[in-house]
Amino acid sequence: MGTIQCQFVRPDRLLFQGEVDHLILVAESGELGVWPSHAPTIVALGDGVVRLHLLATDGGGEVDIIVSGGYAEVKNDQVIVLADHARRSDDIDPDVVRETRDAAQSMRDRLPEDDSRHLYYNNKIKWCDLLLQHA
Repeated sequence: MGTIQCQFVRPDRLLFQGEVDHLILVAESGELGVWPSHAPTIVALGDGVVRLHLLATDGGGEVDIIVSGGYAEVKNDQVIVLADHARRSDDIDPDVVRETRDAAQSMRDRLPEDDSRHLYYNNKIKWCDLLLQHA
């Protein structure tokens, strides 16, 4: 059985690049397992955890990346994940996330109800809540 070349990026940086045995994507419609020779597809990412299963020759194990939105393209034993928001689960500091969430909530609560910035702060709060679920 072969391997999959995986590249996982978010708008500001590369989170992972390398070969994996297989991966589990979190799609808007549920989870999607991707193994070598998978049919070509493009997937809209949902909110949750993408699980990268590393090669046994690299020590095995799993890299978990929390995502919210974006897309993944599967083609020719390659997967490119372009996530709107993403963070490795081993890179979450719950105290920092709570502070960020509290600051966003405070800013949102000071805005007039009809202010369009509510959406921005609501999304930031939602992202922080997702991170805290997996911290």
